Amino acid sequence: MSKITQTILLLCCSNMFMTFAWYGHLRNLAHKPWFIVACISWSIAFCEYMFQVPANRIGSEVMTLGQLKILQEVITLSIFIPFSVFYMKEKISLDYLWASMCIMGAVFFIFKKRILGG
Repeated sequence: MSKITQTILLLCCSNMFMTFAWYGHLRNLAHKPWFIVACISWSIAFCEYMFQVPANRIGSEVMTLGQLKILQEVITLSIFIPFSVFYMKEKISLDYLWASMCIMGAVFFIFKKRILGG
């Protein structure tokens, strides 16, 4: 498996934990005190870091730091949109499309040497 594929898979796992750590409590734990919720979120975030750190180490061998960050943002949006629609029951709007287009522009510019060669 290529290092880029490993990085993407690890970042996807990381983002699933991150999204639940940051936003899942809004649906499930809204009635709990914030301190309890923060402790639960930190424990979920620990799992996130167990995927994030190796993903960044592997990815840094084949990508620049900027490329790694933009890749992370693409994956974050790819995980967040289904999470917000299916789990949080948010309505999808054109704002997601516009945000996705901006991210795709960032992907083009940060990866343009790989895309276009040179």
